[in-house]
Amino acid sequence: MLTEAGQSFPLRLLKLNNDMENIIDTYKPDAISVEELFFNNNAKTAINVAQARGVILVVGCRKNVPTYEYTPLQIKQAVVGYGRADKIQVQKMVKTILGVDKLPKLDDTTDSMAAAICHAHSSRFAVKL
Repeated sequence: MLTEAGQSFPLRLLKLNNDMENIIDTYKPDAISVEELFFNNNAKTAINVAQARGVILVVGCRKNVPTYEYTPLQIKQAVVGYGRADKIQVQKMVKTILGVDKLPKLDDTTDSMAAAICHAHSSRFAVKL
């Protein structure tokens, strides 16, 4: 679900919407897991991420796919066993758990895999959004 950097933000959100709908229609997931927002120093980035996350939540609702939210600490705890694990530790465990030789180049993709693993480990305790 990559968008072009030079493209207007509304068009990028539309592409995200369309891609999410296609993924749900194609793979028919039982659930969507998302990471709770972590605000850093860059307010513009945080706002853009929040808007993109909103698109994902709306598509999940519209497609009747239960959506679950996890904090970064919960995801790290579920994947690594330690809530303060660093990004490298999370990446290594995602590779190990999924039994793959290498991960996608984008950290966000690995983060989404970690959120899915967290949901798989936590789903019986999760609260639907």
